[in-house]
Amino acid sequence: MTAPAVTRASRPLRGAALLAGALLLFACLDATVKHLTAEYPVPLVASVRYAVQLLLMTALLAPSRGRSMLVTQRPWLVAARSLTLVLLTLLMNSALQRLPLAEATALSFAAPLLVVLLAQPLLREQVGWLRGAGVLAGFVGVLLIARPGGNLDPLGVTLALLAAGSNAAYQLLSRLLSGTERPVNLLYSSALIGTLCFGLMLPWFLSGPPLTPLRVALFLSLGVTGGGGHLLFTLAFREAPASFLAPISYLQLVWAALLGLLIFGHVPDPLALTGMGILLAAGVSVAAFGGRGGGRGKEEAGSGK
Repeated sequence: MTAPAVTRASRPLRGAALLAGALLLFACLDATVKHLTAEYPVPLVASVRYAVQLLLMTALLAPSRGRSMLVTQRPWLVAARSLTLVLLTLLMNSALQRLPLAEATALSFAAPLLVVLLAQPLLREQVGWLRGAGVLAGFVGVLLIARPGGNLDPLGVTLALLAAGSNAAYQLLSRLLSGTERPVNLLYSSALIGTLCFGLMLPWFLSGPPLTPLRVALFLSLGVTGGGGHLLFTLAFREAPASFLAPISYLQLVWAALLGLLIFGHVPDPLALTGMGILLAAGVSVAAFGGRGGGRGKEEAGSGK
């Protein structure tokens, strides 16, 4: 995901706290998706996630904003961005079916590195050698996590890397639109198009065990953690500059590792842990050097949700 345009930067610590909360909600969303997709088809889980978010946004915002939530300056690009997010959701949720939570999250963090590589030819942003070196180091970390002969499912790794590519496209489109579109309108458009797309798939994916109160609560929580995470995320980047918050975005990888241990009892192997450490350090350095010797662009790490 790409940060909305910053309008003020007077409370950086508040912004950091809001971002940490958003990343925890995103990690909880992924953990819940992983749990539910073990029993239910991915399109069904994704459909409920978007539908609940759409209903919540409509109930909370429509009375005050009305039809203005649907108004965009560049509707075709907004639609393309939303469809990219649909593809990202489908790929990432499918990867979570097959991979441990921490490894899947780590591989998704290849997306900000791809954004840096593509920013110069597509957005004409200067990258610089420091950030270029950080990108190369990050991909070394990805290779250690997804190495041939490791314990990870090859199809799951492929899906996670394709999700990272989709996430990079989503981030680039978000950045192109950040100057003309309101964050709430972009979020509402994504919820609407996601609900329509996954809703059309539902007739072929209505299967799974009978619903229980716990399963219903988990399904409903998808929209709450997803929508709540996006809300806190947007508020965070209104309180502090992206250059300050971008390194903090890698906290999501820490949350994912903790939830993977607590909920699924999974501990990454030593080489995977080394790869995660390299990827974490590379991502933080890429963000930190964004303003000196590495170009003037603003990248924000994280997986699009």
